Amino acid sequence: MGPRPLIALAVAVSALAQPGRGVAQSVVLDEGTFAVSLGGAQAGTEQFAIRRAGVGDDAIVIANAVVHLDRGAGPMELRPLLEVTPLDDASVNYQLKVSGSETAELSVRVAGRRYVARIRTDTGEEEREFLARAGTRIVEEGIAHQYYFLRGVREGSTTPVIEPLTRRQLQFLAAPSTEEEVQLGSRRVRARKLTLSAGEDVRLVWFDAQGRVLRVEIPAQGYIAERQDLVG
Repeated sequence: MGPRPLIALAVAVSALAQPGRGVAQSVVLDEGTFAVSLGGAQAGTEQFAIRRAGVGDDAIVIANAVVHLDRGAGPMELRPLLEVTPLDDASVNYQLKVSGSETAELSVRVAGRRYVARIRTDTGEEEREFLARAGTRIVEEGIAHQYYFLRGVREGSTTPVIEPLTRRQLQFLAAPSTEEEVQLGSRRVRARKLTLSAGEDVRLVWFDAQGRVLRVEIPAQGYIAERQDLVG
């Protein structure tokens, strides 16, 4: 399936979700809200939705969100929109708009054996290229719901990950996962904890039995995102 404009895809998903338009063609895989903290202090929220649209070879998965975040320099808003192939969770197209204390617009698309990123900030425009390795995921470090697309990685395997906003391409090694309980409000939920590392860069992700992201932690940054809609 060739790349298509993400805005058009989002409109298509919205149309499919309307009553009488074939609900079976649009399936909500997950949606909800994260509370985000930095260094132990509340720093923002993330509202997201992940949907699958279409069937067979035409199926796509769309993930979008509105993230409000304050890292100390003032409030900012991030609006990511990601297109993923459902068979292997590999990223195909991506857009991100950042406004507030920081401003940026970027887009990423597959072009042969490369991902081509176009980034516009207050200082100008630039173009970056990343290798399009098999199974590459696009996961911004501070956007929690995008870790959903890492739920299927196998222990001992490495997964190529692109962080367009930081201009980095990483190889995350998956350590053996562990089972533990996560406290969500008044509830304790059984979860699978996945540890991903690229050198000293470590990400901890907790998934429930349905593969939903419950919690994301980046210890070096003091970043924690926890689900709020599942507190019960």
